[in-house]
Amino acid sequence: MEIPMIDFDKLDGEKRIQTMALLHQSCERWGCFQIKNHGIDAKLMEKVKHLVNTYYEENLKQQFYESEIAKRLGSASDVDWESSFFIWHRPVSNMERIKDLPKDFCTTMDEYINQLIKLAEKLSELMCENLGLEKSCIKDAFSGSKGPSVGTKVAKYPQCPNPELVRGLREHTDAGGIILLLQDDQVPGLEFLKDGEWVPVPPSKDGTIFVNTGDQLEILTNGRYRSALHRVMADKNGSRLSIATFYNPAGDAIISPTPKLLYPNHFRFQDYLKLYATTKFGDKGPRFESLKEMTNGHHGLLA
Repeated sequence: MEIPMIDFDKLDGEKRIQTMALLHQSCERWGCFQIKNHGIDAKLMEKVKHLVNTYYEENLKQQFYESEIAKRLGSASDVDWESSFFIWHRPVSNMERIKDLPKDFCTTMDEYINQLIKLAEKLSELMCENLGLEKSCIKDAFSGSKGPSVGTKVAKYPQCPNPELVRGLREHTDAGGIILLLQDDQVPGLEFLKDGEWVPVPPSKDGTIFVNTGDQLEILTNGRYRSALHRVMADKNGSRLSIATFYNPAGDAIISPTPKLLYPNHFRFQDYLKLYATTKFGDKGPRFESLKEMTNGHHGLLA
């Protein structure tokens, strides 16, 4: 099995229908996909990776190998073989408060995030289109009082002398919404669970960005778009770079399934049979929509 690849160049041409269908299937069946020709500046992406690698080498590498995590290798199952920190971008940035973070790092990351947010919003609109929702539905649901929350987990998964003894990151789903990953182009390690099988995500070549959907999107879509279990394997031959940006609901956003994606509920079976008698040989989708309208009180079905 291979992780699906979405080519954004095909969204404006004769292959738009097939590309939108592939995106829809990826969200429904995988909970993840890769995208290329997404419009984010390739040189900017490479600069971000270079600055993160430099910061790790100068400030975090020695600290990690002297840490309790490294010392406890093989003696505990509740640790992850990773060195990471978190940057908030929206609604308020915290980069100026992170120790020894160079100014060039901050300005470059800001430029990258501005482009990435546009990509996240474009993805959310495409997802809404595929689900038959208003194009701003996901963004509106995530906005709260100050707009969606955006942050980046900057991580290195250091070279490990005994990778069989530890995970780079233990199995989990992501709590948030849409996750956009700029990752290593050489060292593998990320794996997603698909149909009971762990599928490796290849290192990102030629500027591809890896995307996965989180728990809040699964809830918002009433389970149509799933959050997939994933993990990071430790590696004996190299250190893996991971720059994962989370396009999430605001802290005060109220999340619930979008009404249009809910099945009808709270109806009498005898009333369903009346509707069924006149629509039996038609598609069930319009029948369900009619039933939702009826149970919402438009026709007094439950009176």
